[in-house]
Amino acid sequence: MDFEFTEDDRAFGRRFAELLDEKLPADWQGFFAEDREALAFTREFCRDLGRAGLLTVSWPLEYGGQDAGVWKQTLLRELMTASGEPRGPQYMNLNYIGPLIMKFGTAEQKARFLPPMARGEVIWTQGFSEPDAGSDLAALRTRAVDHGDHFLVTGQKIWSSYADSPADWNLLLVRTNPDAGRRRGMSVLLVDMTSPGITVRPIESMGGWHEINEVFYDEVRVPRDCLLGPLDEGWGVIGSGLTLERIGIPRYARAQRVVERLCDHVRETGRAGEPDVREKLADLRVRCEAAKLLAYRAISLVATGANPAAEASTARIHATLLEQAVGHVGLEILGASGRLGSPSEDHAPLHGLVKQQWVHNIPATIGAGTLEIQKNIIAQTALGLPRSR
Repeated sequence: MDFEFTEDDRAFGRRFAELLDEKLPADWQGFFAEDREALAFTREFCRDLGRAGLLTVSWPLEYGGQDAGVWKQTLLRELMTASGEPRGPQYMNLNYIGPLIMKFGTAEQKARFLPPMARGEVIWTQGFSEPDAGSDLAALRTRAVDHGDHFLVTGQKIWSSYADSPADWNLLLVRTNPDAGRRRGMSVLLVDMTSPGITVRPIESMGGWHEINEVFYDEVRVPRDCLLGPLDEGWGVIGSGLTLERIGIPRYARAQRVVERLCDHVRETGRAGEPDVREKLADLRVRCEAAKLLAYRAISLVATGANPAAEASTARIHATLLEQAVGHVGLEILGASGRLGSPSEDHAPLHGLVKQQWVHNIPATIGAGTLEIQKNIIAQTALGLPRSR
C-alpha cells in the first residue's frame, strides 16, 4: 500500500516541527523524565495548541478541530511522541477518549466534553483494569447500581494512568448487570473525579516519577446523563476505544529517535565500523520501519470508518517489542555507562536517553492489554477462533 504523504501534509509537518523547536524548553527531557515541573509545562503547552487550533486538527470544526483528516493528526502524533510527548496526560483525551465520545456520545455529551479537550483544559484518566482481573476486562467486578436518574459505583481499579495528576474526568468501565455473561452487562460511565467517595493512591515504580494509580470507589454517585453508549453494552464501546488507544501512540517514532541518537553516538565514538554494532542498529532501523507501516495500515482502515481490531493489535505488538528492544540494544552498545540516567550525572551518555528508554518501556507490553491479550484478539477477529462468552 502507498502511504506517501501529500506535499500539504509534509508542509504541515515541517511547520509543526518548527513550532516544537520554538516552544519546547532547551532542557526539555520529555514528559516521562523525572521532572515534576513537566506537568505544568504540558498543561500550558496544550492550551497554546488549543488556541491555535492544533491540538485536535483531525476533529470536526464543531468540536474545536480543523477537519484536517487522520494523516495530519498522525504526523502531529509522531512529532509529539518523538519529542517526549509535550502534551502530557492529554494525549489520552485526544487519541481515543474524545473520538469515543464522538462515536457513542449524545449531542449533550459531545457539547459538554469535547470543546474543553480541544482547548487543552482537561485531563482524563481511565478505569479499566482491576486487581483480580488485569487485562482480562471481562472479569471486572466494579459495580454500578442503577437508581434511575443516577448510578452508585463501588469497587476498585488499578493501573489508572494520571488519576492523581490530578485528572478531572474518568472513563470508567463498570458492571451494571452481574447476571449477564462475561462480556455482557457492562457499561461505560463518564465520572467526575471530584465526586465524593473517590480515593486515589499512587503506585510508585522503578521508573521514578509515577504515572499509575489505584482508584477506589465507595458508592460514588454518577448522573445517568454520564452513561456513554447503551446500558449493558459497554464491551463494544470500550473495544472501539482500545483499538484507537493501541494505534494512538506512535511508539515507533520515539524508538526511531533513540536509534538515530545511538547511530550518532557510535559515529562520534569511532564504533560505527564494528560489525556487531552495525548489525544491531540496522536491525532496529528495519523494525522501526515495519512498526510504522503496520500502524499506518491500521490508521488507513480507521480513516474509512472501520474498527481494525486485529490490525491495531498487530501494530501494538510490534511497536511495544520494538521499544523494549531499543532499550536493551542501547544498553548493550553503551555498556555500564548506559545505566546512568539523567543530565545531572556528568558522564551519562545521550543525557540518559537510553536508560529512560529501557526503564519506561519495561511495562510497554502490558499496557492497553498484554501481548497475550493482543494475540488472542488477532486469533479471534482475524483467524475466527472461538472466544469465551
